Amino acid sequence: MTALVLVHGLYHRPEHFAVVADRLRSTGAEVVVPELHRGSLAADTAAVQSVVDALDEGPIVLGHSYGGSVITGVRGAGHLVYLAAFVPDVGESAAGMGGASPQLRDAITPEPDGSTSLHPERAVDALYGDCSGPLAARAVGLLRAQAPGCGRGVPEHHSWKDTPSTYVVCAHDRAVDPGLQRTMASRCTDVREWRTGHSPFVGQPDLVVGLLRELLAAATTTTPRP
Repeated sequence: MTALVLVHGLYHRPEHFAVVADRLRSTGAEVVVPELHRGSLAADTAAVQSVVDALDEGPIVLGHSYGGSVITGVRGAGHLVYLAAFVPDVGESAAGMGGASPQLRDAITPEPDGSTSLHPERAVDALYGDCSGPLAARAVGLLRAQAPGCGRGVPEHHSWKDTPSTYVVCAHDRAVDPGLQRTMASRCTDVREWRTGHSPFVGQPDLVVGLLRELLAAATTTTPRP
């Protein structure tokens, strides 16, 4: 059976995908949620590449936000899912394409060691504005500090050029401009649009689970690696 690899964005942790992962696993799906924050886009991409390489066949690989830059550089996926995510072309980075919205930039707080973190209340507005209070509070509590520079990383490979892909535009996003998302979505094979904020895996996990189950049903066990 085709596996699923879920790749989180900046400041996030694998635990942010816990509800989605648990619901998919309850139906027998193999789900891997690698930890990023390795210090650079190249290191984060290598971490996900090692997961993909360990699987028997090309998995469905979902990247959220900055995670789109990560999955763009990964080889061997059977299908790519960009969830409000960056789809960089040659020479492009997430930061260079527009990066964080004014709301998200306003939430970024410098730390003494050179890393940055997100101000909790401002992070709710930018990332989880359409989530219930308890869900938003849990998600904010999971956020972690981020080493500088990852968003300026440029992928060395561009897997969306030779791998089927689905882009999900989050129309009420306050972190990555929906207009920019639609522009990036034009690079993908298929486009969906949800009336959600930046983090539907927190506020509306059923949408994410439903899409991934649909893609799993369409996948074949003989899908070759690109």
